Amino acid sequence: MGFMGAVLIDGPKAVGKTVTASQVAQTVFRMEVDRAARAALETFPDQLFASPTPILFDEWQDTPDVWNLVRRAVDDHSEKGLYLLTGSSRPRDNARLHSGAGRIARLRMRPMSLFESGHSTGAVSLAAILDGAEPGGSPAALTIPELIERIVVGGWPETIDLPERTARAWLAAYNRNVVEVDVPALGPRRNPGNLTRLLASLGRAVGTPLRRSAVTIEVGGQNGPIDDKTLTNYLDALDRLMLTEPLPAWQPHMRSRTRLRTTPVHHFVDPSIGIAALGVGTAELLADLEAAGFHFESLGLRDLRVYSQALGATLSSWRDTQLNREIDAILELPNGRWAGFEFKLGEAQADTAAESLLHMASKVDREQHGEPAALVVVTGGRFAYRRPDGVLVVPITSLGP
Repeated sequence: MGFMGAVLIDGPKAVGKTVTASQVAQTVFRMEVDRAARAALETFPDQLFASPTPILFDEWQDTPDVWNLVRRAVDDHSEKGLYLLTGSSRPRDNARLHSGAGRIARLRMRPMSLFESGHSTGAVSLAAILDGAEPGGSPAALTIPELIERIVVGGWPETIDLPERTARAWLAAYNRNVVEVDVPALGPRRNPGNLTRLLASLGRAVGTPLRRSAVTIEVGGQNGPIDDKTLTNYLDALDRLMLTEPLPAWQPHMRSRTRLRTTPVHHFVDPSIGIAALGVGTAELLADLEAAGFHFESLGLRDLRVYSQALGATLSSWRDTQLNREIDAILELPNGRWAGFEFKLGEAQADTAAESLLHMASKVDREQHGEPAALVVVTGGRFAYRRPDGVLVVPITSLGP
């Protein structure tokens, strides 16, 4: 707000966009429900822009004309931080929106990280270890069952302080609202039963490349596979609601003719969405620690996205298809520096993860990409340290921005 005329805060419903923006706004228009504001927008929009600034247009995508009006208002004034827009979905494809480049800044808001919810001490700073600092400090005192409960409960402001049973009921209602209200509101009618099965299928596929043929079968159920085009429409709807965040494949220059995967890895914006779709909780995940490991990876990726956003970093994944070796996340900074991350629920898995990181680093062309800023294994364990091979081991409950 200090250097742009307007700021767009987007993200899935219930992450706290409106509450956060309202703390700095002088005027709030809730475009989803404010009939008077919607009427004024069509008849005499200057009335809205005459209100005390900063002005918040909440759920702006329900009245897409707001975007172009804000853009024009920014052009007409020299002041900064005049307008805020919040939205939980992207507008319909037929909305005629001009670029907001240079006028409207964009911020993605996600569910709360463990540091934000108070379940990580933040003793190990991501920014610091990327600059070569040694990890240290004490992690939050969470046992593995308590950490898995954080996966089930999620980072939603409404659920972080709830007991697991109540949080699961909230999340089940959230998912039901997605398939019965939010997705159908985006356009052509979509089958809620298919969407429910899709969320469950995606919950099983978290942390892996999406096998579309298998998903079409699972979504169709007893009626047979759905059409691939229909699946594309369903996935597009979840993307527009900002509920999924596929991790694209990293394609660096390699020292050898290594064949790399090009398909993205599937993740939800918060692991609790997939867990709720599967109808499982802490007890079930403790009985299947292999599955719990994939959801822990999704938890770690959520937190890494949050911590790295302020650094302007981008995230991707890496897989050597010839040797079937993979790295959960590659972080790239705007200046070209990069780092590799593996997420392992158990401390004992650090050796295997470190081996994978070192293998990947040995394949990357250093003349093109330089030395890695850090190679990091994020665990559900207790200790932060640098291994003799240079790989860092960091508990997720001590990781912070």
